Amino acid sequence: MRNSLLRTDKEIAEIYRRHSRTVYRVCFAYMKNTADTEDAVQDTFFKLIKAGPAFESAEHEKAWLIRTAANVCKNTLRHWWRRRENIDDLRNVLPSEELKTDEVIQTVLELPDRYKTAVYLYYYEGYNGAEIAKLLKKPQSTIRNYLHEARIILRERLGDDFDEES
Repeated sequence: MRNSLLRTDKEIAEIYRRHSRTVYRVCFAYMKNTADTEDAVQDTFFKLIKAGPAFESAEHEKAWLIRTAANVCKNTLRHWWRRRENIDDLRNVLPSEELKTDEVIQTVLELPDRYKTAVYLYYYEGYNGAEIAKLLKKPQSTIRNYLHEARIILRERLGDDFDEES
């Protein structure tokens, strides 16, 4: 693919159409509210336009966007101003706009970041352990451990509602 400065608006729009839902879900897993999620999605696609990476395949394109989205969210959450905000106060501002979630996804969103990301990519995006390890630049054994520990936590929190096959 070409440098983004040479990509047409149509090409950027096509990339957005293909991957915006995935990027949104990744960002929502971190940000946990609609407004911050939308900002993170916008920042992710802005980085795509600005950086203009050359992609080897559609999978490489998707992996780059997922990794960039996760990094955008982590950087936002790490910002000094963010530490002064109470996320629960923001939830009460626009409760009608909150993403509707069931108990399982809500429990997944409450997992620590290292588990949440691995679980999301495995169960919701369909990546296998090796692919997740490559995306997150971690050893495969670490990813297997994250998934194992996350399943234990989910089983404790959800009890009979936790079904690993779904």
